[in-house]
Amino acid sequence: MTPAEFQHIADTIPRLPGIYKYFDARDELLYVGKAKHLSKRVSSYFTKSFTSYKTYELVQRIARIEFTIVNSEQDAFLLENTLIKQFQPRFNINLKDDKTYPYIVIKNEPFSRVFLTRKKINDGSEYLGPYTSVKKVKELLEFIKQTIQLRNCSLNLSDANIKKGKFKVCLEYHLGNCKGPCEGLQSPENYKDNITQLKNLLRGNLAPVMRHFKQEMRTHALALEFEKADLLKKKISFLENYQSRSVVVNTKTGNMDVFSIRQPKEKNFTFVNYLMIRNGAIIQTQTNKVETHLDETAKEILPFSIAQLRSTFHSDAREIVVPFAIDYPQNEILITVPRSGDKKKLLDLSEKNANHFIEELESTERLRIQVKSPDKRKLLQQLQADLQLKELPVHIECFDNSNFQGSYPVSAMVCFKNGEPNKKDYRQFNVRSVKGINDFATMKEAVYRRYKRVMEEGGDLPQLVIIDGGKGQLSAAVEAVKEAGADGRMTLIGLAKNEEELFFAGDSASLKLSYTSESLKLIRRIRDEVHRFGIRFHRQKRSKGTFKNELEDIPGIGKSTADLLLKEYRSVKNIREKSIEELAKVTGKAKAGIISSYFRK
Repeated sequence: MTPAEFQHIADTIPRLPGIYKYFDARDELLYVGKAKHLSKRVSSYFTKSFTSYKTYELVQRIARIEFTIVNSEQDAFLLENTLIKQFQPRFNINLKDDKTYPYIVIKNEPFSRVFLTRKKINDGSEYLGPYTSVKKVKELLEFIKQTIQLRNCSLNLSDANIKKGKFKVCLEYHLGNCKGPCEGLQSPENYKDNITQLKNLLRGNLAPVMRHFKQEMRTHALALEFEKADLLKKKISFLENYQSRSVVVNTKTGNMDVFSIRQPKEKNFTFVNYLMIRNGAIIQTQTNKVETHLDETAKEILPFSIAQLRSTFHSDAREIVVPFAIDYPQNEILITVPRSGDKKKLLDLSEKNANHFIEELESTERLRIQVKSPDKRKLLQQLQADLQLKELPVHIECFDNSNFQGSYPVSAMVCFKNGEPNKKDYRQFNVRSVKGINDFATMKEAVYRRYKRVMEEGGDLPQLVIIDGGKGQLSAAVEAVKEAGADGRMTLIGLAKNEEELFFAGDSASLKLSYTSESLKLIRRIRDEVHRFGIRFHRQKRSKGTFKNELEDIPGIGKSTADLLLKEYRSVKNIREKSIEELAKVTGKAKAGIISSYFRK
């Protein structure tokens, strides 16, 4: 739409608050915006000179404009936010709403279970969260387990079932993690008290939880139940320690949301960090990457992100702490721009989190570009210098072992050429000569078989071999290379699992590269790849081994017969319970007799 074409509709634009929508010639929604005064805001697109090519491109594509009048700027703000999330117009800020955040659910059932879930169901249950990290939620649930006695079974604890005596207490009761509601040893009212303490704990409100425990401790002490009182004392100490680690400001600060924003130069992305503060404790943190399209300013982006994050995390805080004044149309919300004190410290902490997120992202991106770019020479030269290698490590191989309590031992090898995975040269090894758990012997067998075959076939040896393990695994690999006849033709290093130290054969001291060095990042990437490849192979073998042990180990029963039985009866348990006549319908009388006799023994 040209300025001349716009003049034909300029007088028809409302002079009221509302939202405007730009459509192209194909009637595709290009952009949604809000305005206190629709006429002034829309006219500015056609009367001002553009400093941004993107804005110029947007205006050139506009074929039709729609308006929605609302009662206030606040209503316009909320409607704009909803429409952007619903339609994701290409020229708007990209506000992606992550639907996979985990929740802690308190089930709507007798003696409510508490567990992690990603699905919200309208069944009357209470969902707390969402949380930004599954790991953190699991840690939180483990903390709850050590603090508050709740059941973790899935029994139907209806009043009728409990009165009939259908259930017996399990190990959790004897460990002190549950009060035994399944046998009627805990009343519904007492259990609800525990749920109340759980909610307080999840909201960062630890004071009433500790008061509750202190009262219980005094009650047990007066009743001369000193063991129970001592257990509660330990829980109080545990909570105090948790609080001392969690609280970063004065608990009198109360509830608030803290937001900071970073806009790296020459980037189409902006980063917004969010800290949810409840009772002086940080109980949530999240950094969002916001994609911008029209060179929006920080003042334009921040209110959008605040609205989206508060909606996602169901925040009801009445105060928002930000680095600069913003137009946030919800008048009941207090906007604070701190200059000093605890709130400024929180804002600084939020900015540190945003900066850390950007640095991590840029570091990952640099490594990705180096690994995928045609020229890897610089990275490999750095690795050569750091490890003092004779040759440029254009060919790297890495070994790892995997077993399950000594069963199904396997080894895996991955190959990187020019800094990239070369999957056609990946290898898997079923361990042949090792019985039980012997990681060193397993590593020696795999390395020997690999390089013995390479030598026999006249293949190319790598310049660098990484052994995932410490000195023992490395020594075993060195012996294998010597026996294979490849001694002195490549460099072997061991990568310790915990400290990520590098060991060279014969050296007593380890080499520690900087955690942020590109060399170590490449080594870790190779190590992670061999873990992934080895674990997948191990799972496949273990899965097959589960069936083989039960059926194929029966003398006279082969894989095809075992497969037929499993296809018909679904599990070994079901097969075990079948009569000879039923089994004979699948396998014939002779094999049915063998199977039945085997299971009777």
